[in-house]
Amino acid sequence: MPESDARRRVLGSALGSLLLSVPVRDARADRILAVRVWPARDYTRLTLELDRPLKYRYSLLGDPHRLVIDLENVDVDGGIRDLLAKVKPDDPYIAGVRVGQRRGGIVRIVLDLKQPVEPQLFVLDPVARYSHRLVADLHPTVPTDPLVTLLEQNAGDKPLIVDDPLAAIIQDKNAPGASLARNATPRPAPIRRLVTVAIDAGHGGEDPGAVGRRGTLEKDVVLAISAELRQLIRNEPGMRAFMTREGDYYVSLGDRVRKARRVSADVFVSIHADAFVSPQARGASVYMLSPRGASSTAARWLARRENKADLIGGVQIAERVRDRMAREVLVDMTARSKIDESHRLGRRVLTALDQVAELHKRSVEGAGFSVLKAPDIPSVLVETAFISNPDEERRLMSPHYRRQVAAAIFAGLKDYLRPTLPGQERRA
Repeated sequence: MPESDARRRVLGSALGSLLLSVPVRDARADRILAVRVWPARDYTRLTLELDRPLKYRYSLLGDPHRLVIDLENVDVDGGIRDLLAKVKPDDPYIAGVRVGQRRGGIVRIVLDLKQPVEPQLFVLDPVARYSHRLVADLHPTVPTDPLVTLLEQNAGDKPLIVDDPLAAIIQDKNAPGASLARNATPRPAPIRRLVTVAIDAGHGGEDPGAVGRRGTLEKDVVLAISAELRQLIRNEPGMRAFMTREGDYYVSLGDRVRKARRVSADVFVSIHADAFVSPQARGASVYMLSPRGASSTAARWLARRENKADLIGGVQIAERVRDRMAREVLVDMTARSKIDESHRLGRRVLTALDQVAELHKRSVEGAGFSVLKAPDIPSVLVETAFISNPDEERRLMSPHYRRQVAAAIFAGLKDYLRPTLPGQERRA
């Protein structure tokens, strides 16, 4: 055989072996539509959105701590690589990300962790604007206690108090967050008790809420209003605020209620800026829980929409069932005793909103809102405006208007709480 022919055969054989060793892109591989990361102190969420249901498996490794996720039949050249840029240095749980292609069409994601975690991975069916999703929630091994969060949110704002559910925790040198209270600037003489207002900024994270024509997201608007309301409460003697959500991440409807009950909140106000089927709908509204059904067709429609938040925000089916069962039991036991108080609270807030905004309805409406089902806390849901209305969307985009709305809600809360605040009495 001529030497040149032999050389060509050897080179051809080697080239064929090399080509076989390089992963070949499968035209049928699942395509990653989007990658999202939602970091928060409570937990960090990683979401992969795909065009088809995904098969996966995962393992948790130590020394160093890592979470390994293997995805079957996924296109590694798609959006999966966007994950590398999505993780930020200040993420509480994720130190870094590595993505690689393995044999058998497996894409491996390795999350290098800053601390041990309790991972929860689950898939979600298509809903609203989302396709199939794989969700990975990284929870701390010791869950964040809302009581500690309350102390940290209010560190140094108020004088030391007596006859308060949290006084013992503040005074206990060994309690988490105690150093925050000890290092606080000395304040005037203590008051008897601080009234706790639970502020619930609706939606967040995976759930944007309603979206205006200009692209304004409900979750951003209501968080800004909630922050303004918190500052007003901080400045008021005898009151303190607790936010169920401090950033852009999702909190399940059940967790919002549990957090408020854990901190022994005196009132609960959930803040929203929803949409309606008609862009002409306008005005602020106040809602309460109604055990007898919705007070209007619009209230029923709105409650159904808000109660779907867990489907959009991304909550496991088991957790949704558990939350629903717990809330139903609690409501049957004691909620009816708080219905009248919720109505009084709602009426005060609605009256104050009338001073700064057009009202959609001049009476407090009722419906079966899941987030209002704390049985021992007077609770209302405030629709600050219809973000689906172009004029109201423009107002909601204004920091000045958001401050006005927050001030009105604060005035209504203060009026309702007047008997419990130091040196004040409620108007007749």
